[in-house]
Amino acid sequence: MSLWTSLEPASATVDPGGSTTVRLRLRNTGDVVDEYRFEPVGPIAPWTTVEPPSLRLYPGTTGTVELRFAPPRTPDAVAGPNPYAVRITPTEHPEATTVPEGNLTITPFTEVRAELVPPVVKGRFRGRPKLAVDNVGNTKLTASVSGNDNGDQLSYDIFPSNVQIEPGRAAFIKTTLKPRRIIWFGSKEQHPYALNVLRSGTNPRPVEGTYVQKGFLPRWLATFFGVLLALTITFVMLWIAYKPNVTSGANPKTAEAGATLAPSPSASAAPVMPAAPATTSAPPAADSGSSGGGSGSGGGGGGAKATVTAKPKADTAATAVNRLAKSDPGGRHVCYRAFVFGVGWQKPVCDGTIAGTVGQGKQITALNIAVYGVQGSAATAMVHNPQSTNGQGSWLPKWTDIIEDGKDNYVGSSKSDAPYLVTFVWNVGSGQLCNVTKPVDQDWRDQSCNGARGDLNTAGNFDNNHWIEAIKLTV
Repeated sequence: MSLWTSLEPASATVDPGGSTTVRLRLRNTGDVVDEYRFEPVGPIAPWTTVEPPSLRLYPGTTGTVELRFAPPRTPDAVAGPNPYAVRITPTEHPEATTVPEGNLTITPFTEVRAELVPPVVKGRFRGRPKLAVDNVGNTKLTASVSGNDNGDQLSYDIFPSNVQIEPGRAAFIKTTLKPRRIIWFGSKEQHPYALNVLRSGTNPRPVEGTYVQKGFLPRWLATFFGVLLALTITFVMLWIAYKPNVTSGANPKTAEAGATLAPSPSASAAPVMPAAPATTSAPPAADSGSSGGGSGSGGGGGGAKATVTAKPKADTAATAVNRLAKSDPGGRHVCYRAFVFGVGWQKPVCDGTIAGTVGQGKQITALNIAVYGVQGSAATAMVHNPQSTNGQGSWLPKWTDIIEDGKDNYVGSSKSDAPYLVTFVWNVGSGQLCNVTKPVDQDWRDQSCNGARGDLNTAGNFDNNHWIEAIKLTV
């Protein structure tokens, strides 16, 4: 062989949409002047250029060419290590072709596009839009889908609710929308809604659409029935008001005979209403020495004014953390309380104390947290879904706003029919945050800690049947 080659470096890294350069050094070890032609080969050859495309070398001399890699920001640029090679063909000795090889690592990127098809659906009892989710990144996408609307006017049947999509592929998610109230008569109503695409570690991506609910019967039919009912009532009222008199054809003699048998005019012909019963349960007079005054003061104390006692202000997580802040203004604290099904809101606890119950199997349906010294908190949760088909709960539609230090942050619901919490996710603006949870029918989990925002701290698991029974939080 009359050629020596070297790649510098042999391994390189590049971002999709960017570029990087590798130097290829070669030496003519033969005894004649030769010209070398360069040709990229392999799966990333379309994104590879060689400058210059050919090189002429004298015996014993060394030359350098540059390999420039520029993968596009598309799913074709698969994330991870990608081998490449350059075919070098000598003009004088074409049979002595050599192919040096290297490795190019393409960094991952994520990009998701979602669209409702169609964006507007119509129906009396249901609508069936489809959600198209495109993975235009270069790594596998795992996401879950949930629905929500203002006023909770619709229910959602989503299949599948969790998807995994390869790079450059798309998935179609079937959705059935059902109104919670049927419009029997009247004009159509519009219900804006959103299907949320949720990926781990990111905020939900809402895709908005509109469900147009039609009335069960047309308006003209409702008007017809209304007019018919009004006419019927009018006819009945007229019939009652102008009913014809019925005259008796009895013999006058018989009438006179009947008159002689009638009772005297002094007798009462109408039944006598019974007298109102006397009050027998009036409370005793305040002064036992007075008598005969029962009829004049029968109510006894009826003029006294009732005293209204103001309801004490609830002791929330914010009031508890602000008390701590007064005694330790330079510290970091988190206070929290749980709404336990069948118990209600518990007293707030702070900095790693247990909230909830242990060993009683009672569900937590809401959490109230407040922080101090960590630049605010934000949170969301996965709640129990009785219609789950994959063994997991459903995410709440969106995260809470970032609630500043010393203010209450609420996740979940304290309503009687609220679903219970399966997983609690939160973050803070600075420092570290940790949790320890106890799922029902399981032991306490090990402590889990994470950094500040945009890192997330997840408390609990995703098992739909093992909700959070107790929790401890620290910052």
